[in-house]
Amino acid sequence: MALYAAYGTNLDVRRMRERCPHSPSRGSGWLQGWRLTFGGEDLAWGGALATVVEDPSSQVFVLLYDVPSWDEETLDTWESIDLGSFRKLRLRVQTLDGEALAWLYVLDAYEGGLPSAHYLSVLADAAEHAGAPTDYLTDLRTRPHRDVEL
Repeated sequence: MALYAAYGTNLDVRRMRERCPHSPSRGSGWLQGWRLTFGGEDLAWGGALATVVEDPSSQVFVLLYDVPSWDEETLDTWESIDLGSFRKLRLRVQTLDGEALAWLYVLDAYEGGLPSAHYLSVLADAAEHAGAPTDYLTDLRTRPHRDVEL
């Protein structure tokens, strides 16, 4: 069983349950020293994709999941590990119970580009349902975005 930290669309527990039905949520936490950003605009049809980059003055809200090996394979497929779109990093997550080591997916592309309005809305709604604080949600909902899907 591996611990995974979700910051993008996998913050949506329903979506994660469909993708990895044997991977329960284990609570939330923060990636200290990392910033949520977007990149890989050329990899997605609607705009840039969520990722994280190191930034000592920032933090990213995450939801933690216990993921067994059979769900890990499915999650790797969803995150296009085999295509090289994302790679896995193991980082420390701050939780109410202390630190935990967790895997997360990071976009293997340059930072830059705008997400679609729809994608940004999905991320913000997922973060809200996962319990992200109001200031974090406000930041997500007021980010620049593409007004029209491609």
